[in-house]
Amino acid sequence: MSVRPSRRPNLSRAAAIVALLGSAAGVSGCAQIGDSVPSAFADPAKYDLYDCKQLETERKNLASRATDQEKLMAKAETGVGGTVVSEMVYRNELISIHAQQRLADQAWRANKCHESPPDTPAAAAPAAPAPGANGPRAPRGLVR
Repeated sequence: MSVRPSRRPNLSRAAAIVALLGSAAGVSGCAQIGDSVPSAFADPAKYDLYDCKQLETERKNLASRATDQEKLMAKAETGVGGTVVSEMVYRNELISIHAQQRLADQAWRANKCHESPPDTPAAAAPAAPAPGANGPRAPRGLVR
């Protein structure tokens, strides 16, 4: 009696490889989405009623949030498995911030806003004369 190796283990191994490659292709498709889907991460009408001053403040806040998020991602990538953590934990928030920045910029352009000039210190009021500016004071009781 001869013993033939079964073909079933080879089929299950091939099916596992195909499933693995299929899931890898699906996940890589998610990586291609990137910043191209702003409507999924931000409300398109959020900035419609903002005036220029509010938009200016919001744009500065979003820029600082994006910078902070990028720093967090860079810090996470320094550790073991950091790239995976960075992508899974921080990427969606960064995409959301970028989508909000785009919408705020669109509202900025639609309202024809301009950057406000940097704050200048108020014109210095004339200082009160120093007590000894008119000369020495006469001692009490003496009249000049």
